[in-house]
Amino acid sequence: MPQTEPLPVSGRLTEVWRQPNSNRPKARVHYPDSDGEPMGESFLHIELSFHLFGILLWHHADRAEDACVGCNNFVYYEEGDPKKVVTPDLFVAYGVPQRTGRRVFKVWEEGVTPDWVLEVTSKSTWREDEGAKRRLYERLGVREYWQFDPTGEYLDPILKGRTLGPDGKYEEFVLEERDGGLCHVSGVLGLDLRLEGDQLRVFDPERGEYLLSGLEPYIAIGEQRDVIGEQREVIEEQRRALQAAEARIRELERQRRPEG
Repeated sequence: MPQTEPLPVSGRLTEVWRQPNSNRPKARVHYPDSDGEPMGESFLHIELSFHLFGILLWHHADRAEDACVGCNNFVYYEEGDPKKVVTPDLFVAYGVPQRTGRRVFKVWEEGVTPDWVLEVTSKSTWREDEGAKRRLYERLGVREYWQFDPTGEYLDPILKGRTLGPDGKYEEFVLEERDGGLCHVSGVLGLDLRLEGDQLRVFDPERGEYLLSGLEPYIAIGEQRDVIGEQREVIEEQRRALQAAEARIRELERQRRPEG
């Protein structure tokens, strides 16, 4: 099961945020939940982010009181300065509830930083994901930082994972070859992240099965209905063909009968 207590990593800043600071501004500070700009990512990027969000949200549904799953939410990490913000594609934070009314994630109010982050790499983000964001997540004490490149154009391998070492610095996972694809267990989530071709799948070793998003069962039902509908059409065509053949046979038999 995922660990719910933050690791005692040097450089983790949550304890600092928990303590009052008389130098912090007293005026009310506005922390926006949007930058006012339309999402500039590709459909592939957006679809994959929300697909994985659904998987992680459903996986943590039975522990919503102490696990928060976020997707493209603003994470503010310094009280009083709304410019100190980062927007992970996906994150999981343990020790805080999944509140539906939470519009932004303020680490000094929540008392924790995200424990796990995944960035879906794209043409517009890969340099920042590899550089500035990696350094920031390391400094904030994000225990695991993952990157996935669905196009295979920017990362090699297309899946990368890092964990905080004893010195508070990231150490890159060595991915394992399994069932024809690369994979590695996320110690924070207690789940396997597996590559199948260019697809990223999430496997639950405790259940021995791949995890689905909330919509996938309904999509599967819809696909099954489509298949059943197609099968019915084929059966109906075969039935009509059989009836036509039987009618033709009866007609031939009638013609062969001697008259009178």
